[in-house]
Amino acid sequence: MTRTQPIDVARDENLEGYLLGSPVSIIREYVTTPGAGPRLHRHPYAETFVIHRGKALFTVGEERLVGVGGQVLVVPALVAHRFEVLDGGTYEATHVHANDRFVTEWLE
Repeated sequence: MTRTQPIDVARDENLEGYLLGSPVSIIREYVTTPGAGPRLHRHPYAETFVIHRGKALFTVGEERLVGVGGQVLVVPALVAHRFEVLDGGTYEATHVHANDRFVTEWLE
């Protein structure tokens, strides 16, 4: 099935692409609690973080970096990663999974 009409997606909704005939899946993050975020995990495909506002501390492999509104971060396939929202406002982002379904290996 392929959808040609736009659909409404809540600001904190997950959407698997196969439901729309899309090759990508998305997570819309809207987090107001500092320290919140997923535990360490990885995917067999790349994940792209489009950060709209706020900031979060990302751990990507051995690197730690702060992502802020207006930035894009790409985590390659099979690289362990996590993030936690930092003080300073709401973290709002779209996470694009390069797969039509979510596939996650939780590492902690």
